[in-house]
Amino acid sequence: MHRKFLIVLFASASLALAQMGRGSDPGFPAQQPNPGTPNINNPTQQLEQYQVDDRAFARAAAMDSLAGAQLGKLAVENGSSDAVKQFGQKLADGQSEVDKQLKAVADQESVKIPDALDSRSESRVEKLSKLSGPAFDKQFVKDQIKDRQRDVESFQQEAQYGNDAALKQFANKILPELQQNLDSAKNLKKEVEGRD
Repeated sequence: MHRKFLIVLFASASLALAQMGRGSDPGFPAQQPNPGTPNINNPTQQLEQYQVDDRAFARAAAMDSLAGAQLGKLAVENGSSDAVKQFGQKLADGQSEVDKQLKAVADQESVKIPDALDSRSESRVEKLSKLSGPAFDKQFVKDQIKDRQRDVESFQQEAQYGNDAALKQFANKILPELQQNLDSAKNLKKEVEGRD
């Protein structure tokens, strides 16, 4: 009898807890935790979900930097508008500087980073090099927005959750420039689309 009472009590408590996850209005789904916010009540999940592989970050940042410099040069050559050419030049110069700084940090931390484009990045450069005029401008700007968004996210994660102090400092230092490039690319998109 006592055991039966405990089972009923446990079942009732479980049902009450499950319903607490739902909003008071059954038409609204239960609120889900924001994946970008660590769960402070579960330290294990926090470590697993937000641990950053510093070496992988450095290698990816180096590849993105090399590709960005190549794509920037391509924009100077193939872009049809002065704004695209100027953005391309700024990108090429900026990425070359980022690459130089990253190499210094990578050498200091004994992290091997690529010094040439991989086949995927080469393929992207080659594909874009076949375009010219307004078609080039549109595709270049579209790609840049995607690339800069990915870079900003990656650098934010390293700056916040990285384990290597030198790489975290590097990510923090470069992040404002990446955000500025992303904003410029978004503004450029408006200008390029406004020419239609």
